[in-house]
Amino acid sequence: LSQLPGWSMRPDGSIIIATGNDDALGVYACTPYNSYGTAGESQPTRVLLKDPPAFTVRPKEEYFQEVGRELVIPCAAHGDPPPTITWMKVGSAGRSGAQVDGNSSLVFRPLVKEQHGVWECMATNQVASVSTATSVHVLGTSPHAVTNVSVLPLLLAANISWEPGFDGGYFQRFSVWYTPLVKHPPRAHHDWVSLSVPVGAQHLLVENLQPDMSYQFSVLAQNKLGSGPFSQIVTSVPRGFPVTTVPPEPPAMTVRVFLSPPQALTANETVRGVLLRWEPPAQFSVALSGYALELRQDKGGWEVLDRSIPSTKTQVLVPGLIKDAFYEFRLVAFAGSYISDPSNTVNVSTAGMEVYPSRTQLPELLPQPVLAGVIGGICFLSVAIIFSTMAACIMNRRRAARVQKRRQ
Repeated sequence: LSQLPGWSMRPDGSIIIATGNDDALGVYACTPYNSYGTAGESQPTRVLLKDPPAFTVRPKEEYFQEVGRELVIPCAAHGDPPPTITWMKVGSAGRSGAQVDGNSSLVFRPLVKEQHGVWECMATNQVASVSTATSVHVLGTSPHAVTNVSVLPLLLAANISWEPGFDGGYFQRFSVWYTPLVKHPPRAHHDWVSLSVPVGAQHLLVENLQPDMSYQFSVLAQNKLGSGPFSQIVTSVPRGFPVTTVPPEPPAMTVRVFLSPPQALTANETVRGVLLRWEPPAQFSVALSGYALELRQDKGGWEVLDRSIPSTKTQVLVPGLIKDAFYEFRLVAFAGSYISDPSNTVNVSTAGMEVYPSRTQLPELLPQPVLAGVIGGICFLSVAIIFSTMAACIMNRRRAARVQKRRQ
């Protein structure tokens, strides 16, 4: 074997011939042996060189033909032994009504819409199998179904995308159909809603969906000859909209408007108080009405400090904070009757700051019972001082009168 390039023997006794040529032709026998000898050689086997199939005529990459007409696609191959030619449509069983003539050509007589697609010609003999493919486009039909429909769930919405099918030779338009899935529908069928897709688009945003409810989506293609089949149905659930209860007595929240919270709230200490700055919401579907500022002191409950900040402002000064206290601030945005989620929270510590309660401090900073008690105590103390002064004056006058009477 060492004298034959590319020949080798495995440990199990098999012969490996890297390149088959005339040197490999002949009759072979295998003789096993060990230290005790051999029991004889094996039955002889003959090595023959055969040619794998090779195409002599290949179909073109694409064929375009009107529906109802005849279409013949050639395919031929040679080999030793001569190969067998078979045709099949990729993705379906059989030949979908097509025939194969004596020259191994694929014959459509007549051509129908269902024969549109990729066809494969395969040549097979005892040595190997080889194949080649071609695409058949059937013109003058309604559109084919779209494929790869996907649904991206968004906030109270869904983005539908797809890949168009063959247009049948004419300009095609698309529409998206959807319906909610109800556990106990009032009727035995669903009411589907259709939305037209802009010309040239392969996606559509479906808005105003109910949160946490399952929806079914399908895409329909149409051209001048009619509608194609509906695509596969895809089920998806849009994301819900978070609801906030601040400030008090907010109007009813609907799920049809998107309003993001104010952004990048920051706090800076100044000689006049704490200056808060922020950026407007990144997304809102109706015009902003204003902002509400909330605070809490020493991890207590949140209180509304100012609910009438104009929408044009992006900063506000908070004076009159108490010294050696810890404050937290946050903002919410208003758009009509809709309220956003709170912004990020900023922390302010007045430890070591030269700030004291001032007359500009809003009443909301003190609970109403405490404020009433403070005012009542001040009034009582004032009345007591007045009565004490009057009593002292009366006693002094009586004492002066008695002294003068004794002198007389």
